[in-house]
Amino acid sequence: ILASILSLIIYWLIRDRYRMRNLNGKHVFITGCDTGLGNSLAKWLDKKGFCVIAACTTEKGSQQLRSCSSLSLKTVNLNLSDSNSIVRAVEFVTEQTAGKGLFGLVSNAEGTAPVGPTDWLRIEDFHSVLDVSLLGLIEITLKLLPLLKKAEGRVINLINAKGLMAFVGGGYSLSKWGMEAFSDNLRIEMQHFGVKVSIVEHGFFKAEVVNSDIIEKYHFKLWNRLTPEIRDSYGEKYF
Repeated sequence: ILASILSLIIYWLIRDRYRMRNLNGKHVFITGCDTGLGNSLAKWLDKKGFCVIAACTTEKGSQQLRSCSSLSLKTVNLNLSDSNSIVRAVEFVTEQTAGKGLFGLVSNAEGTAPVGPTDWLRIEDFHSVLDVSLLGLIEITLKLLPLLKKAEGRVINLINAKGLMAFVGGGYSLSKWGMEAFSDNLRIEMQHFGVKVSIVEHGFFKAEVVNSDIIEKYHFKLWNRLTPEIRDSYGEKYF
């Protein structure tokens, strides 16, 4: 038993020290690169020598990222709630990879997520996050699978681990649980093609989405649009 444990530790240390070589020509597509984790990852992989294709939701985000990166980093505008925008982004990635396939897909984008008691919400509040963080992620992954299979690449889905705890109503936790299930299924199915699928569960980062003032503003907006019947059933004290 001791020998097995030591062997496992040695294997893990050797594996952990492994660094990929010959990064030139390896394309990585990252979503949600305007700010935050996606933006930092795009810059870091660019410095490492990868051919980074960064998807941003705004032209301002694209320009700012290009201004502090190498000429090999390319940007593309992407709205994950719009199928036409996804098609255009996939066409751009296909052109950039030029028959080599896609080495990596990193999905990071998150939709806006009003949170509150479930019967304070409308179906569009659920769509606002699910259309981006779950359905949009699934759609762009499906459309990029042929390129990933060609390069025997990898899919990496960044998921906020706090979203796995259903402690508040709304689509946020739903999207994270759905991403986990989609990733786990895809991992099993893609083994046949040599494509790896990983989940990276991270905590909250300092960002607007967790700003208490913004959360309070969301709650006031939800409260003020409630019907008198629902508002009276909760009462001012509950709010």
